Amino acid sequence: MSHIIAQVQEIQSVQNLNILSFTCKDIALKMMSLDLNDTITKDSQVMLTCKPTAIAIGKNIQGELSYANQLHVTIVSLEVGQLLCALKLQFKEFVLESIITTDSQKRMQLQAGDEVTALIKSSDLSIKEVL
Repeated sequence: MSHIIAQVQEIQSVQNLNILSFTCKDIALKMMSLDLNDTITKDSQVMLTCKPTAIAIGKNIQGELSYANQLHVTIVSLEVGQLLCALKLQFKEFVLESIITTDSQKRMQLQAGDEVTALIKSSDLSIKEVL
């Protein structure tokens, strides 16, 4: 699991749907949630988490994407298997994990040291804990 410490900037709620905006080192992040703990308020510091399989990788991206969270990261290391490739990604002082297919890794010619974009849908981020 990947973890990012961020601060809540805004909470928009309609019925039971919540859209939360965060900042992490001047980078904006968004999360969509159906359930929201009452202790989470504006300015709360939280630990966000995301499954490695929910982090897509983009290289040489052009145009607009619907992904709310587009993080510029550096590939620290790769573990290339027969079917899957596990990547360690450096985002600020945080290390994120992504799992993609080995076919994608080869097609994109990804290697350690590459600067890429980690793409995370707002519905794939969650709050692990309030700090």
